[in-house]
Amino acid sequence: MTKFRRLAATVSAAAIMTCAATAVLAANIFVVGGKPDDPFWSIVKRGAEDAGKVVEAQGGKVVWLGPQNYDNLGVDAAELIRQAIDQGADAIVGPDWVPEAMDPAFKAVVDKKIPLVIYNAGGIEAADRLGAMNYVGSNDYLSGKAAGTYFAKHELKNAVCLNTLPGAANIEAFCKGMIEGVTEGGGAGSSLPLPATSFGSATAVAQALKAHLLQHPEINAVFAIGNVDTNSAVNGVTQAGKQGQVKVCGMNMDETILNNIKGGTQLCAIDQQGYLQGYLAVSILNGNVNYGLTVPTREILTGPGVIDASNVDATLAGVKAGAR
Repeated sequence: MTKFRRLAATVSAAAIMTCAATAVLAANIFVVGGKPDDPFWSIVKRGAEDAGKVVEAQGGKVVWLGPQNYDNLGVDAAELIRQAIDQGADAIVGPDWVPEAMDPAFKAVVDKKIPLVIYNAGGIEAADRLGAMNYVGSNDYLSGKAAGTYFAKHELKNAVCLNTLPGAANIEAFCKGMIEGVTEGGGAGSSLPLPATSFGSATAVAQALKAHLLQHPEINAVFAIGNVDTNSAVNGVTQAGKQGQVKVCGMNMDETILNNIKGGTQLCAIDQQGYLQGYLAVSILNGNVNYGLTVPTREILTGPGVIDASNVDATLAGVKAGAR
């Protein structure tokens, strides 16, 4: 090969490498999630941020958007989705908490051909309805049903679901599943809806549950829909003088929840692995924007799993690492 041909070949190879490098886009991924101080959502956020390290290494970024409170959840979340569109999102992740309020915003995402993953709430049904790529998360109905079935198997045949976010689709599904699970096991279930302002309020939740238990002495099991409310439920049971008589199970977990289970003040927790929800959703979208990758298994389930005295020790290590 002549010197000229070798030079031409070298230049051509360099040009090909340059084109290949510039063909990869930097993905700006916007993630809509819960409040910054919500214990469950802090784990989801960590998962999204850990996946974001790869995004950032490729020149992109992950932006987390969350409401300041849950008083007007659907409307506020829809506004966050629209903010993501306006800020030039290359891809969006979001939970379909309140479909009637949020679906128009999600449809605007899809209409603009922005890749969308639904996670945490809404299920594959929401992903199908909205034209999203995937659903990543637990099955909300099955999560509640796991608790109801667990109650019935442990001879706790009269259970109440403590609903502090009435109207939110995933919370309604939790309660529906719990009621049907305990009913199929030969028991009875009910729902106690409280104002959305009570979510995360230890005093409001404990006092409301205390009053309800005193009015309904037949209840021997309580299902709560999140970490903070579960701790409040444990306090409510104690205030009602029902400790040992009324058992508590709740969605999600942290170190306090696991210590409750170890100490016997809480029966179980239903795990939906929030870390994986954030991590997988961001990873899927980053691969799609940059490389055209898709995951054909559109429903990617991260739960439910039951944590009780039999496996609580094994779970504590993951919680202390900030991933469970």
